[in-house]
Amino acid sequence: MATENSARVLTEMTWPEVQEALLTAKLAIIPLGAHEQHGPHMVESCDAVLAERMGRRLTERLHPLALMTPTINMGVSSHHLHFPGTLSLEPSTLIAILRDMIRSLKPHGIRRFLVLNSHGGNQATLGVAAETLGRELEVDFLYAKTTASAKDVMDREIASKLYGHSCEREVSEALYLAPELVRREKLEKGDIQEGRWRGLRPGQPIQGFYYYEEMTANGCIGDATRGSYELGRELVETSLERLTNAVLDLLREETASDSERQK
Repeated sequence: MATENSARVLTEMTWPEVQEALLTAKLAIIPLGAHEQHGPHMVESCDAVLAERMGRRLTERLHPLALMTPTINMGVSSHHLHFPGTLSLEPSTLIAILRDMIRSLKPHGIRRFLVLNSHGGNQATLGVAAETLGRELEVDFLYAKTTASAKDVMDREIASKLYGHSCEREVSEALYLAPELVRREKLEKGDIQEGRWRGLRPGQPIQGFYYYEEMTANGCIGDATRGSYELGRELVETSLERLTNAVLDLLREETASDSERQK
């Protein structure tokens, strides 16, 4: 049962508890992950679990202004499909799920939605969703990558030139938030392969699709052996502080704008 000081998580609440929470809630947080391979040392639910754990902590920090929905535990992961176990949604399927979730909550007074995403492959689809669903459903559709706002910490602490999947960053986040996701005895560096993928990466003059095994034979990049609880704590807590402040600033600005319009 939800208590006064706990995160307001819909999966753990009765409908009267939700009804009471809606008196103060201004925002619904939707954790979004993926179900995909994470090399030999992380389980395939990694992204979904990290999104849920981050979402819960952000909801706690924003109490009583936020509710957290059930986690969407699959995402756009077609680039990982040649590794066993990966389950991928089409971008249109993910947008349809988000549309239905928003349509379900909007009649109860929620007009602002923040998708807290832990999988880079979802970002392009979220950009399209923000454009289409925001206008179509007349809501504020916001999205954020879980620890992207701590890029300065990554630049300072991570030596790998290529990282971002089952690497020192992601392993560190898991060691802090959900250590059960990590097979510590199997940690290894990414087995990087040369190929056309280098010319299609973000930041290159052109970008395009490639399968992950074109880049890495073992499914991971970076150097997971350099992951640590301490780095995970700094990444997560820095990001949570910045996300919390950004949301509160946005809510204050919108409240001030509403007040001006009512004058």
